[in-house]
Amino acid sequence: MNVLIFGATGMVGLGVLRECLLDPGVEQAVTIGRSATGLQNLKLREIVQKDLSDYSGSESQLTGFDACFFCLGVSSAGMNEEKYRRLTYDLTMAAARTLVKLNPEMTFIYVSGAGTDSSERGRSMWARVKGKTENDLMALPFAGIYAFRPAVIQPLHGIRSKTKAYQILYSFFGWTIPLLKPVLYPKYMTTTEQIGKAMLHVARQGYSKRILENVDINAV
Repeated sequence: MNVLIFGATGMVGLGVLRECLLDPGVEQAVTIGRSATGLQNLKLREIVQKDLSDYSGSESQLTGFDACFFCLGVSSAGMNEEKYRRLTYDLTMAAARTLVKLNPEMTFIYVSGAGTDSSERGRSMWARVKGKTENDLMALPFAGIYAFRPAVIQPLHGIRSKTKAYQILYSFFGWTIPLLKPVLYPKYMTTTEQIGKAMLHVARQGYSKRILENVDINAV
């Protein structure tokens, strides 16, 4: 299986990339983003592209993939809806519309979030934007399209969050995670490793639901 990963320098994306490189069934893992991960692996190829809204100049590098794991995302903290929509909805749809044209048999998996608003009418700005992104992705004619909605994510294997506020929380309160896990798992907590393994499983075998909540991710 050849996989394409967006957002591989972030916490979730790096966890997914790690599992892809460890999986013997993955022949090649290609990352695409504004910067390279800096990792070295025979399976890994990296595409550095500053403008993630336009793939007209790189389409020749984006064919021949069985799955795309779209882990690119930003925190909505301090953003107005216009900017958050541009960095969330617009960038996701630009990539997806390009890929569905080049790889119609691909499985596309989008990292969304617990609490996403599928109605697109709720009070929470980020949840509405994520909901519209999910809804419009589901309308694209991929062979398979899924949205993952993790809740609390525990980073493993030395992976750190690029979001400063999240990393501060992990640094100061990470010791409480083992204590909270019996209460929060499996409904409200997962790990970077479990998300990566679940994505690979769903890419290969599909799933009964197109939207996977935290408990579904852990079940997979």
